[in-house]
Amino acid sequence: MTALTAANQLTLLRMLLIPAFVILVVYGHLGWALVVFVTAGVTDGLDGLIARLSGQKTSLGAWLDPMADKLLLVTTFIVLTLPGLGLANRLPIWLTVLIISRDVGIVLTVAIVNLAIGPRTFRPSIFGKVATATYILTAIVAMWFNYRGYHSVLFDLFIYASLAITLISGFHYVWHATRIVDASEQS
Repeated sequence: MTALTAANQLTLLRMLLIPAFVILVVYGHLGWALVVFVTAGVTDGLDGLIARLSGQKTSLGAWLDPMADKLLLVTTFIVLTLPGLGLANRLPIWLTVLIISRDVGIVLTVAIVNLAIGPRTFRPSIFGKVATATYILTAIVAMWFNYRGYHSVLFDLFIYASLAITLISGFHYVWHATRIVDASEQS
């Protein structure tokens, strides 16, 4: 079986859509940016489904898929935070900083645990999955109301939902990593 399965090709497509999304937002084509973002989101759902249904799960896909998700979401949050783009619903910088810090913290924690006590598997937690879904919905709501050209209270609600799930999932990852380290020290 080749590593470049249909699922992995969809994941690569999602990564290729990231620069298109950025360019469209920066140049004020917010409707097209929303279409590109939603298309990228659809590829995220499809790649996993195709990999499972076709029995073509690959180690390349196991690395590419979460990397593509992080790249898309981090890029989206950074672009929607930038001042000077005339966005009616600009993401607050504190939220973008918290989300990126959470992701960097997770990556560093996994790396440190693996280096300190040996390879460990960190499966995505339900809180991490809810966080990803919340971030996607926050971005879609922001882009929709930016496209429409007015500020929405719904956007504000998603900002605080993103804040809450960022804190919850971040603390959960710390708790989980602590349990793994404690278990290895007791062995």
